[in-house]
Amino acid sequence: MSAADRARDALERLVEASATERILISTAALVLSVLLGAVLVLVAGRMTTCTAGEAVYYLGIGFCYDPVVVFDRLFLGALGDPLSGGWSPDGQFSVTLRETTLLLFTGLSVALAFRAGIFNIGTQGQMVVGALATALGVSWASSFVSGALGTVVLIPFGVLVGATFGGLYGAVPGVLKAYADANEVITTIMLNFIATGVALYLVSGIFKDPNSAANQTVPLPEFARFPAVLFGGRQDFSLVALAFGLLAVAALYYVLEHTAFGYDVRTSGVQPDAAEYGGVDAERTVVASLGLSGALGGVAGAMYVMMVLGTFQTGIPSYGFDGITVSILAGNNPLGVGIAALLFGVLKSGTTVVQFATDVPPQLVGVLRGLVILFVAMPEFFRLLAKGLPGVGSGRGPEAAATDGGVVTGDGAAGDDGGETDE
Repeated sequence: MSAADRARDALERLVEASATERILISTAALVLSVLLGAVLVLVAGRMTTCTAGEAVYYLGIGFCYDPVVVFDRLFLGALGDPLSGGWSPDGQFSVTLRETTLLLFTGLSVALAFRAGIFNIGTQGQMVVGALATALGVSWASSFVSGALGTVVLIPFGVLVGATFGGLYGAVPGVLKAYADANEVITTIMLNFIATGVALYLVSGIFKDPNSAANQTVPLPEFARFPAVLFGGRQDFSLVALAFGLLAVAALYYVLEHTAFGYDVRTSGVQPDAAEYGGVDAERTVVASLGLSGALGGVAGAMYVMMVLGTFQTGIPSYGFDGITVSILAGNNPLGVGIAALLFGVLKSGTTVVQFATDVPPQLVGVLRGLVILFVAMPEFFRLLAKGLPGVGSGRGPEAAATDGGVVTGDGAAGDDGGETDE
C-alpha cells in the first residue's frame, strides 16, 4: 500500500469516526500538546539563567521554568483555583466566563456558515458593525428611559440592534455570492477591513466622545449595561449575557436539526447540487445563512459593548477570528461550540495568569497556547477537510442522500418513501 493510500485510509477513518471517538481523539491531542509543551518549557528553562534556589530539578537536572506550575496556572489558574480554599466566582473564573460568552457567539456565527458550506471569515467585521450600532443605538435610546426599566428595555434593544446591523452586513457577501458568484472568502475578508476603517472614521470624528482622548463613543449609562448577577462587576462579566449565549446555542441547534430552514442549510453544505435538485432555493439559503451568521457576530459585538467596555472603542480584539478555530474544534456543531468556547476561554484567561504568576516569557506562553489550539483543532480540521475530498468517506451524508429522495435512517441508510431525514 502506497503512502497516498495510507493517508486516504486515515482520512476515511477520521471522517467516519463516531462522536465518542472524536472526543477521545481531541482528549489525546490535548494531552499530547501538554506533554510537548512541557518539553518546550524545560528546554527554554535550560537556555536561561537562574539561581540554584530558584531552579526546579527533574532527574537531577536543574531547570529555570517548571512546566507543572505553568500548566497548573494555565488551566486551574483560569478557573480561579477551584481546588484551593476560599474560591470565589468573582475572580479569574469570571474572566474565563466572559471570554467564553463572547466566543460562544462568534463560534456559532462561523459554525452556521460552515454548515451551509460557506466560509465566513467576516465575523470580525460583522462584530465591529454590530458593536458600533449597539453603542450608538443604545446611547440614543437611553435618553428616553432610565433605572431598572431602562435595563429591561435597553438590553434586549441593544442585542436586537447588534443582530440587525450585523445580519445586514453579513447578508452583503451572501448577496454577492448568490447573485454575482463572488467568492465569499475574498468578500468577507475585504468587508472586515471596510468595517474597521469606517468605524475608525466615524468614531474618530462624527461620533467621538468629546471628553475622551481615545477613539470611542460616549459611554453608556450604567443602567444600559448587562447587570453583574452573582459575579460582581469587577471583571466585566454578566451571568445574564452567558445565559443569552447558552440560549443561542440551544436555539441554533434546534433550528439546524429540527426546522425546514436548517434542513436546507445542512443539505446545501453537504451537497449543494443535490440540495438544489431536491428543491432547495440555493440563492435564498446562501443569503439567509450569511445573514443569520452575521447576526450572531453582531450580537457578539453588542455583548462586547454592553458587558465589557460600556462604549464602542476602536481595536476590538479578534474574537471573530478566534470563532473560526472554535467552530472547527466543535465540528461545526452548535452544542460542541459551547464546549470549545469554554476551552478557548480557559486558554485566553489562563495565558494572563501564567504571565503574572511565573517568569516564563509571554512569547513562550503564546507558543504553549497556540500549541494546545493547534493539536486539539487539527484532527477536526482534517476531518472537515477530508469530507470534501472525492472518494473519502461515504461522500454522501444523510442529508445528501435524502435530497435524492428517500428516508435516511440513523445509520445513514436511505429508503425510498420520501425526502425526510430520520434523526
